[in-house]
Amino acid sequence: MDSAPSLAGQWFDRLLDGFTQATPVVPSQVTLLAIVAAAVVLAVPKATWRYFGLFVTVIHELGHAFAGLFTGQRLTGIRIHSDQSGSTHSLGRGGWRLVWTGFWGYPAPALVGAALIWCALSGWHPAALSVSAVVIAVTLLFIRNWYGVLVILGCVLASAALLIYVDRSTLGYITLMLGVALVVGAVRDWLNVAAVHVRRRRELASSDAYILYRRTGVAAGVWLAMFGAVIAAAAGFSVWSLKPVLASGQLFGNTPG
Repeated sequence: MDSAPSLAGQWFDRLLDGFTQATPVVPSQVTLLAIVAAAVVLAVPKATWRYFGLFVTVIHELGHAFAGLFTGQRLTGIRIHSDQSGSTHSLGRGGWRLVWTGFWGYPAPALVGAALIWCALSGWHPAALSVSAVVIAVTLLFIRNWYGVLVILGCVLASAALLIYVDRSTLGYITLMLGVALVVGAVRDWLNVAAVHVRRRRELASSDAYILYRRTGVAAGVWLAMFGAVIAAAAGFSVWSLKPVLASGQLFGNTPG
């Protein structure tokens, strides 16, 4: 009878405890290589991308949602589909606000990934997970299809399990791996939407770049290039953040325990 309240209490305590700085992650080069390999396994093979890609889609749609809220739009709903497509709907004034909102989908996973990498290396990975847990939980209120509810519930359960059962040291390495995987996933998503414009033009209606072209008259290729520039900047920042590890010459080091 007490297990549910106990777990809820643990979750809440760990959520609040997350808003304090922990020991920064200092991986050896071998550990970093293993982390990058794990991230690639999540974000590249079709078998794992089938599931991890849904998480990338959630971040994509939240990119639209937060960009819309930033411009004063009122968020009315988010849909996530099994084919990894999604849509975000909001109400408010149009014009540049719709353009701004429409731009930030594809760059969002790379920006979140770069932020997670920085947080892990700076000791703020518990805070990153606590903030993420709150955002994902609130997102559930705006989901407007059953498949999307299942995806977000899965994210909520995963974040709760990490908060309750994983120690801070290990959590730092998981945060670093998720950050790298999101950057890799953002690159994969960008390559996919670029392929839509080059080889699968029958799917153009689903492309943010094409939608922005229809709204502004600016060529879709320009929007694709701008998406790519932000993603590349996030990837560059990630590599820069990892530069001390890459330059340390330390092949082996302390492992999480």
